[in-house]
Amino acid sequence: MPRPRKKRRRREVKRVPRDQAGLPEYDRRELPEGLVTRRQLRDMNLSPGGQSPVGILRCRLCLNRPDWSCRHPTRGYLVRLDLAKPKRVPTIAQEWALDRAMAARQTCPKCKRRYYFCLPLRTKGSCDPCFEGYEPSPDTYIAPPAKHLLAA
Repeated sequence: MPRPRKKRRRREVKRVPRDQAGLPEYDRRELPEGLVTRRQLRDMNLSPGGQSPVGILRCRLCLNRPDWSCRHPTRGYLVRLDLAKPKRVPTIAQEWALDRAMAARQTCPKCKRRYYFCLPLRTKGSCDPCFEGYEPSPDTYIAPPAKHLLAA
């Protein structure tokens, strides 16, 4: 006998009028100069520099709803471009620490090969070729001794 289907409750959308929203909202066509999204900052090698958002870039779905504020997760937060700072560059010691951490996740404890991807060490305890008993393709790993892969 089949189980009865659960009735799904519709999620209630909290509609807020656009004039009562906390931050000013802009459509994509009417975006003022000097406001950019975090993704645009990242493309310019800048960071927000600790500033809080000053506006919201409305999503595509809310173009037809001019009176209501955008509550979708695809909206973008806008920050001021003149307050943005250059991205911080990691030091060599920080890069070495990150590389050692990635080497621990990418190196098989049995065959000592360092792969270009993280291994399932928590579940299998080794790489797939060691676990299942086949020879890996040479383009998936760095031959031992594994060299360090620094970003700089």
